[in-house]
Amino acid sequence: MAQRIVIENCAIATVDADDTEYASGYVVVADDRIESLGAGKAPEDLQDVVRRIDASGHLVTPGLVNTHHHFYQWLTRGLATDHNLFNWLVALYPTWARIDEQMTYAAAQGSLAMLARGGVTTAMDHHYVFPKGSGDLSGAIIRAARETGVRFTLARGSMDRSEKDGGLPPDFAVETLEGALAATEATVDEHHDDSFGAMTQVAVAPCSPFSVSTELMKQGAELARRKGVRLHTHGSETVEEEQFCKELFGMGPTDYFESTGWLGEDVWMAHCVHMNDSDIAAFARTKTGVAHCPSSNARLAAGIARVPDMLAAGVPVGLGVDGTASNESGELHTELRNALLINRLGAHREAALNARQALRLGTYGGAQVLGRAGEIGSLEPGKLADLVLWNLDTLAHASIADPVTALVFGAAAPVTASFVGGRQIAENGRLLHVDEDTIARSTRSEARRLAQIAAQA
Repeated sequence: MAQRIVIENCAIATVDADDTEYASGYVVVADDRIESLGAGKAPEDLQDVVRRIDASGHLVTPGLVNTHHHFYQWLTRGLATDHNLFNWLVALYPTWARIDEQMTYAAAQGSLAMLARGGVTTAMDHHYVFPKGSGDLSGAIIRAARETGVRFTLARGSMDRSEKDGGLPPDFAVETLEGALAATEATVDEHHDDSFGAMTQVAVAPCSPFSVSTELMKQGAELARRKGVRLHTHGSETVEEEQFCKELFGMGPTDYFESTGWLGEDVWMAHCVHMNDSDIAAFARTKTGVAHCPSSNARLAAGIARVPDMLAAGVPVGLGVDGTASNESGELHTELRNALLINRLGAHREAALNARQALRLGTYGGAQVLGRAGEIGSLEPGKLADLVLWNLDTLAHASIADPVTALVFGAAAPVTASFVGGRQIAENGRLLHVDEDTIARSTRSEARRLAQIAAQA
């Protein structure tokens, strides 16, 4: 018999196709699925109820979905704070190229803890730095995600274009073409789960046009499609990247991606700040997804992505924290607010995004770009019970009548409870399955060790 959790007396934003909301309603969770939800009280005749939650003063939403991140950067937060993207990369690559398995595990723990305690139930990590002899970095990241309790996609990254080939990474920081492809395929074979409700999935993710050869892009796409997994990379992040692509390939980033097989409904790109009308049309035509990272784009002075135009054209768009060396907070729930505010500085002004569109970016939009919209991203019967109870009955929110407006426009709301597949992973802003204080000490220690190794190199 299914074990049931009943959540009652809460506002609910389902983020379904009709944006159905309930001012006061209930959600019934049966094992790992949402069984029912609606207005008013839960049905009286429910069997095997193991827990009832009075969620008065709360808004229940789908769990947040993070679509772009670099966990290892947790160890280099607060550095190169006044740099644009290319200068920032040049400043930090020599340090990043000295990470090892222990550092990567600690950094993943720190990154995941900040995400999970702030309402993220599905995370991803684009990890592309694999120094020789550094250990099992992919395994360390996946282990940290499993311990935290979040659903997880590892975008197994790679770089094979170093400084000697006109790229940005140091020569010792890259893999060979053959080595990158073989290691990526091995990671897919060992860790990818394509079943409904999978906790771990793997994507093929060469880093970016300026750190990856054309052959790695092409063969990476072929590998992903042969294995039936998704593709991820950075795209159109800065003006300098566009110039780089035109000088090196004779075309802009979007045309280059299309020429290498990198547009399609199984692809999502991070950033996409500098997109013209034809670029957006190409993404819409091919259903290529976008991970919008508003705080990181601002931190690195990259610009304002044309999110309203992408959404109007039908491009799938989700939200990303990006690496914590370019978004030191490491939190996704603050990106709901930042996405709305920063996009209102663009051409559409106050009509750019509203609160419900911002919430959709952080939930269903993220599920779309990760290829999991049939499982997560909205609260609907039969979907996985990935959901968050936000406490809006506090000083920071209590006088805002509309709960979705309170969540998006207001201060970062406290998370009273967060569930992944019906299993609770956070309570009253604290994680239940890992110790945050231990993680804090570990990340501080590993950050210092990395800094010392880099300084001696």
